[in-house]
Amino acid sequence: MSESYDVVIAGGAAMGSSLAFHLAADAGFKGRVLVVEKDLTYAKAASALSASSIRQQFSTAINILVSMHGIDFLRRGREILAVDGDAPDLTVREGGYLYLATEAGAHVLRENNALQRELGADIALMTPAELGARFPYLNVEDLALGSLGLSGEGWFDGYSLTQAFRRKARSLGAIYREAAVTGVEREGRRIVAVTLDDGARVPCGAFINCAGASGARWIAQMCGFDIPIESRKRSVFQFACPSPVPNLPLMIDVSGVWVRPEGEGFIGAGVPDEDPHTDDFDVDWSQFEAQLWPALAHRIPAFERIRPGRAWAGHYDLNLFDHNAIVGRMPGLDNAYLAAGFSGHGIQQSPAVGRGLAELIAHGGYRALDLSDFAFERIAAGRKILEKNVI
Repeated sequence: MSESYDVVIAGGAAMGSSLAFHLAADAGFKGRVLVVEKDLTYAKAASALSASSIRQQFSTAINILVSMHGIDFLRRGREILAVDGDAPDLTVREGGYLYLATEAGAHVLRENNALQRELGADIALMTPAELGARFPYLNVEDLALGSLGLSGEGWFDGYSLTQAFRRKARSLGAIYREAAVTGVEREGRRIVAVTLDDGARVPCGAFINCAGASGARWIAQMCGFDIPIESRKRSVFQFACPSPVPNLPLMIDVSGVWVRPEGEGFIGAGVPDEDPHTDDFDVDWSQFEAQLWPALAHRIPAFERIRPGRAWAGHYDLNLFDHNAIVGRMPGLDNAYLAAGFSGHGIQQSPAVGRGLAELIAHGGYRALDLSDFAFERIAAGRKILEKNVI
């Protein structure tokens, strides 16, 4: 029999490692933490393959507040996650998000902006004339309004954040084990042990499912309930442009495609007609030719002469119920917790969710930020989080 742990976390990418760090750093928690991660290279993890961006331009208070916590954490991340004076380079770039809308969608940006500014987000609405003056390379003829994040939004190195969480958690005593959870032992309202694919049985005081797109639903079913999430694939394309396109934010066009600077060039993605539910990591090049390039060339004429480069595909855990996170206690269990269904927002939400779950485990309730809106109970009750800004 393996030694026991006070907390066992299934999944050690950004979410699981954020939780491990926040637990180990919490003065009110004195237990032993084991993180079980099937691939410690994170080669196919969403945390490594995402575009790693952060925004406050949501339409619901909970998502806005979670990301405001996230950017505050990223700004202080070098200090918080330093180990023995060695600070991680998270490469945080507050380049902003720019949402564009025609007359049909302008009212949504106005409604969202009122809530965003009420909560303290630094978001400005801009007329077509103002957009054209600030971004002279932009075609504004068919636009009615733009929404620009002046601060607190941008992009960062998600792989470095994941590794920094892990390194800091380990320095504080968390143990990492390269394995996969293949079973759970339940006694009444408690998970008392997990079994691993290497044959080990690990007794636990608490169990947390952070297994992501590849395993969260399957583990939930082993615990006695189901969650409506499926793995979805998205392709991201890199390209260069011979003409200057300076100070471009992460732009979400009215077509739904997005683009942002990356190094000396740009990255972007189209909107697939149907998100494929698949296990493969093959790039869908048709999205670049049929969707991304035409839409970007219309919005930014300089992009008519772009030079395609590399591309990659990654998976994310789509919550089929309402495209929002499922966080908190597992139903019917007193010592088991869940963080899943982030629908492409997991990397930016990992600081707040990791801290919130750590507080729930160590203190019995949320302290810094109330995440109860994300609880599983809303799904059982049919109560959706109506988030309008889903990309």
